[in-house]
Formats: sequence, structure tokens, C-alpha cells
Amino acid sequence: MSRSIKLIGIGDNGQASLLPLYVKWIRESEVLVGGERNLAFFPDYRGEKVVIKGSLTGLVSQLQNEERSIVILASGDPLFYGIGGYVAKKLEGIEFYPALSSIQLAFARLGESWHDAYITSVHGRSIKGLAQRIDGKDKVVLLTDETNTPSAIAAYLLSFGMNEYRAFVAENLEGADERCGWYDLDELLSHSFSPLNVVILKRQSPGPIWSLGIEDDQFAQRKPDKGLITKKEVRVLSISQMGLQPDSVVWDIGTCTGSVAIEAARIAREGAVFAIEKNEDDLKNCLENSAKFRVDLTAVQGRAPKGLDEFADPDAVFIGGSGGEMAELLELCAARLKPNGTIVLNAATIETLYEADKTFASVGFTTQITLVQVSRSKPILHMKRFDALNPIYIITAKRKQPDNEGGSGDE
Repeated sequence: MSRSIKLIGIGDNGQASLLPLYVKWIRESEVLVGGERNLAFFPDYRGEKVVIKGSLTGLVSQLQNEERSIVILASGDPLFYGIGGYVAKKLEGIEFYPALSSIQLAFARLGESWHDAYITSVHGRSIKGLAQRIDGKDKVVLLTDETNTPSAIAAYLLSFGMNEYRAFVAENLEGADERCGWYDLDELLSHSFSPLNVVILKRQSPGPIWSLGIEDDQFAQRKPDKGLITKKEVRVLSISQMGLQPDSVVWDIGTCTGSVAIEAARIAREGAVFAIEKNEDDLKNCLENSAKFRVDLTAVQGRAPKGLDEFADPDAVFIGGSGGEMAELLELCAARLKPNGTIVLNAATIETLYEADKTFASVGFTTQITLVQVSRSKPILHMKRFDALNPIYIITAKRKQPDNEGGSGDE
């Protein structure tokens, strides 16, 4: 007879949340696995209790060799941000019996549908990047933890000016001390909540909207030295060459005002953006612009290639400026770039163009080069004339693909 493993979802009201059949399976099992809170719902259990603590690797190894019948208890729906996805890959023959998830219950208390909600978790995860992920969405659900509390989330959102949202906080759902209520973000700052809560954000009024190609004058720039920004037309073309996906990891080297990093982050909302800038004042402008445009990126002061070690490996790299170590910088970027990634470099001089093209060739990259010459209209009396911007070379570099031409022809 083959062993039986059942993963059963359970609510905060314990046995009352379970079908009678599930309770029967639990009582007849020989091993009951779960967190301390869920195991406490079965004080009279006669088999062996195994407490889930820390890493699941050891637990799975133990259960793989277990011949007795097993029931695993997990809160809510185990296949929704729970342990179900992990154990399904590791244990054969496991059967799933979900309970209502905390999100389903929260929306039931709210009395609204949730099929159109954007759902994400900051439970046991960094809140980094949340701003760009949720900006512009009408209905957002956040699974929280003891660090990323409703109060901490409110402070985070307000730091990006996202005060068009109100929050519905549902605590201890189906428990004896269940509590649900609406709060302004400012109100949340001074409240404390049970660790067992779900936060629903609803947009109450329109927020700002920025499409690709934000006007240059919308960015804070160093004064009186304005102009240290990748101009809109060049920025849009450069970003298009980067081939960004929603989950791309992006480097912006020599970020200055952060214009490329910010626009990239608003495309790669589920990814991450890392920026480096050697000038302290420019870095301050980058951080100011990031808050304005609701982009939570990682920006550090440094002179690349130094300072890149802590960045995650990139899918795309933009180089708007370097400290003179061009060959060393490009070699490092090429070595760290993920497969099928892209490096885009802006060069204002033919010397930089020549050095970059030569270095890319030496590390096995092919290049495509576009010379961008843009003029903008400017009024003169009752007429218009055109002012030319500095010409820019956009260099797009990718790894050479293996030559797959084979001897399939006639011999």
C-alpha cells in the first residue's frame, strides 16, 4: 500500500474551518505536520506531530523517507504564496485540499470582487521596487509580515507621494479577534496591527501619469550646469535598444539625473534597476527624481567599474558616462551580462565610439551603431527655427551567436 500525503488548508478558526471529512483524515493520519499555531488546533492528536520551523529542505527530506500516512496543515490556500508550490515539486503523490485564502476572506468582508486586483506579497520579502509595481493600479492586495506592517507600507507609499490610495486592513480573519477597517495612509502611521493581516489598497482619485519619453525639464537637474541629462529623444531610442522585459534587471552607469534608470524601471516594473553616479549632487537629483516618478531603484555613489560588485547580474546595461576606464568597464559589463542580454552605450565623441567598438569586438560582442542628430523647434518672433542638439552615437552590443551553419548540403 502506497503512503498517503495530504496538504490541507486551515483557517484562523481552526477545526471550524474544515470539512468533517478533512477532520477525519487528520485524526486517522499517523503524522501531522504544520506550524505551531496550526498544530495547536489539535491538542488531542494521537500520532506524531512535526513542527515546521525554518527551512523546508530538512522537513522535505524527512517526509520523503516517511512510510506512514501524513497530513500537512497550512494556512489558507497552500498553493497561493504558501508551502504548496515547494512541496509539490519535492514530494510525489501529494494531494491538495485548500481552505479559503486570506485574500478571499478580506474581499468578502469588504464586499467587493477581487478578480481585477493586483496581488503581491511583502511577507518575508523586501519591499524594494513596490512603488513602480503598483503605481497606477486601481486595486492592490498586499500580504504583509511583522516588518512590512500596514504602518510601514503607508510610510513607504507616502515617501513616493502615493496619497491617492486608502487602505482596508483585515486582521485575524475568522479568528476570535477579527478586525477590519478603512484607513487613510496618514492614519496608518500611528496604528499597530496584528501580524496576521491583509492590506487592500484602493485608489480614490487619479494619480499622475507619465508615458515613455518624459520631458527633460520635468527632471531635477544640477544648476547652473543644466544639460547633464540624456535628452528625451536619445533616451527613448536608447531604451528601445535595450529590449527590456517586465522582469528585466537593469544597470544604469553614470546615471546623473536618473532619467534612463527611471524610465527603464517603469517598463521593468517586476524587475530591478541599479544605478551608479560619481557626482554627489547628481546622485541627489537622481534620488529626488526617483521619488517624484515613483521608482524605487538602487542608486549608489561610485566611479564605475568600482561599485558594481553588489549589483545583481543584468539583462540590460546602459552606459551614459564613464570615468575614463572604458575598456575595463565594458569588459566587466560583458562578463556579468546575462545570456541574450544587451549593452547600450551613448558616445558623444568619435574617440569614445572607436574605443567602445574595439573593446566590444575584443570580448566577442557584435555592435550596431546609430548616429542620432536631433533638432528642436524654437520660436523666433512670430516664426520658428531649429536648434540642434549634440549628435550622439548609440552603440548597441550583444554577444556573438555561434555559427550554426552545418554541412547539411549535398556533398
